[in-house]
Amino acid sequence: MFWDIKILINKLKKFMNIVFQKDKIGLGKRKRAIARVFLVPGNGSITINKVSGEKYLQYNTNYLNSIWSPLEKLNVKNKFDIIAIVKGGGLTGQADSIKLGIARLLCKMENENRIILKPFGFLSRDARIKERKKYGLRKARKASQYSKR
Repeated sequence: MFWDIKILINKLKKFMNIVFQKDKIGLGKRKRAIARVFLVPGNGSITINKVSGEKYLQYNTNYLNSIWSPLEKLNVKNKFDIIAIVKGGGLTGQADSIKLGIARLLCKMENENRIILKPFGFLSRDARIKERKKYGLRKARKASQYSKR
C-alpha cells in the first residue's frame, strides 16, 4: 500500500517535470497582469491558479471566449488543456495575458501557427499601462483648479 502511493507520487513528479519545462511556457503580459501558460494534451479544460477557469473568471463568456480564441482559429480547442498561473492586475488584464501566452506557446510548438495567428492580432502585446503620478498634480494629469486671484 505504502509503496504503491510512493510509486504513484514519483510518476506524477516525472509527468510534472515533463509538462512544466521552461521551453514549454507561454508568457503573456497585459497592464499589470503576468501569465505563465502551459498546454497539456487533454479534452479542453481551463485551470487558472489551481481553480477551474469558469469559476476564476466568474463565468464571464467574454473572458472565456477571449482565452479560447487562438485555439479556435487553429481548430485545436478540444486537443489541449490550459493550465495558467497568473499574478497581478484585474480579470480583464489576466484574461488578455493568458490569451497572449497561449498564442506565443502555440507559435513555439509549431512555427506555421504564427502565419495563422498574426493577422488576427493574437501575437501583439497591448503596451498600454497606467501612467505614473507626477509631483504637484493629484493624478497623472489631473491638476487642482486654477485660481486667477
